[in-house]
Amino acid sequence: MRMFRMNTILAAGLLVAAAGALSAQATRTWVSGVGDDANPCSRTAPCKTFAGAISKTAVFGEINVLDPGGFGGVTITKSITIDGSGGSIAGVLVSGSNGIVINALSTDTVILRNLDIDGVQNSTPGLRGIAFLAGKQLIVENCNIYGFSQRNISIETATANANVLISNTVVHDGLNNGIVVTPAGAANVVLDHVQSVNNANIGLVVVNGNVEVRDSVFSNNTAAGIDLHGTGVAEVVSSTVTGNGNGIQSSGNTPTARLSSVSLFDNSLSAVNFQFGQIFTYSNNQMAGNGGPNFGTLVPIGLQ
Repeated sequence: MRMFRMNTILAAGLLVAAAGALSAQATRTWVSGVGDDANPCSRTAPCKTFAGAISKTAVFGEINVLDPGGFGGVTITKSITIDGSGGSIAGVLVSGSNGIVINALSTDTVILRNLDIDGVQNSTPGLRGIAFLAGKQLIVENCNIYGFSQRNISIETATANANVLISNTVVHDGLNNGIVVTPAGAANVVLDHVQSVNNANIGLVVVNGNVEVRDSVFSNNTAAGIDLHGTGVAEVVSSTVTGNGNGIQSSGNTPTARLSSVSLFDNSLSAVNFQFGQIFTYSNNQMAGNGGPNFGTLVPIGLQ
């Protein structure tokens, strides 16, 4: 009888502990520049870092920023929103590592909003600002991403038919490429009001997947504004490609580009250097001030 009571008490204790662990995950958590990761991440007792807050945030929950601070890199493995709008600077500063890594389930959606992601351009800069490895959907809104040694944004998801939306975001001063789209399988990527500027190599690289670019700017990237290779498809609409090496180029395999209302100005090597695949151009595109001849097959498809 005594043994039975002890087992009952032990079982009850385990249930209480499990309930406590579940209740510790809140739908909304908070971080502050003067917080502490030992806190419960409530508004009145915020955490210090995104990594400290994420384990205390429920699936589909949201981490909010109370005030300015540097909140460190984080790996995300579940559906969650990180919103930095409460702080005038919601910083992620990393040196020698990735900034924000998304390695979630094929059903998960991750939203990153109002963040300043800095690769700290010192002797050991950060590697990737945002690295999307797996997940159903990634949304990046109103972010400033810069200074990384490999890629400021890397879309390399292994999840089939993943979706990515990047909007109202500036990607700049990368030590290599600005945005790279190289998913393992099919993926759909939309860039809306994105600026990829002053990167040491290429503004946008499309290897695989379908990329739609609208109302965006690619300027002052050393090698090229936009590069396509592999089997990637890019539709570029109402955008500006200016002051790069090549404006738009292909560097291998069978990519496809479609251009409508695109301004290609003052690219030092050429407006278009498309030696592989095909580029389809509407008659509403503009080219001026570019150096050198254009290469490759330009297929005019007229106004429709």
